Amino acid sequence: MNTVGNIKLVIADDHEIFRDGLKLMLGKQEDIVLVGEADNGKQLIALVEEQRPDVVLTDIKMPVMDGIEATKWLSEHYPDTGIIGLSMFNEDNLIIDMLEAGARGYLIKNADKNEVIDAIKTVYQQDTYYCRQTTGKLARMIANSKYNPYSRKPKIEFSEREKDIIELICQEFTNKEIGEKLFLSSRTVEGYRMKIQEKMGVKNSVGIVVYAMKHGLYGGTAG
Repeated sequence: MNTVGNIKLVIADDHEIFRDGLKLMLGKQEDIVLVGEADNGKQLIALVEEQRPDVVLTDIKMPVMDGIEATKWLSEHYPDTGIIGLSMFNEDNLIIDMLEAGARGYLIKNADKNEVIDAIKTVYQQDTYYCRQTTGKLARMIANSKYNPYSRKPKIEFSEREKDIIELICQEFTNKEIGEKLFLSSRTVEGYRMKIQEKMGVKNSVGIVVYAMKHGLYGGTAG
């Protein structure tokens, strides 16, 4: 697993103002170094070949070659490069296509600075990042898609209590509501939630839902 050092980053987006905003947002991060920017998929591929970045942050919709086609090519030729797709709201099908093309994560374009940094560092460490603003519908779509980052990972065992909590998280109950149902304190539920995330290798509730559905822990076996 990579440790966070100087993460070489490339940004691809056909809107210069958006790229400038990202540069400004990431400018004070000592451990993230922007090594290039592109405004279409072909430029992105050329940049990756030249700079060999650790992480690529790319818009899905771009002229000349879109992010999905570029991701397919990069995943085949530079599989160690972590790719994060950037999308607008209501582009669920494009996010699925991006993940199936080989992206390790995705963000909605209005994600805040902390989430962007968290996503970059997560993908750099070869883990998967699901945007916090993911809807339940999109989480189910991901779970039922061909995308499966867990296929090569060993099977994980969960206690009955953990399974109960996983099921309630998938039903979108809060820690407080889960605690009331299971006669536990919110703090105890939070402890279980953190342990579950650690076991699954995910960063948030969306990751728990996708993992649980992929492994038949909720809603039957998916994917």
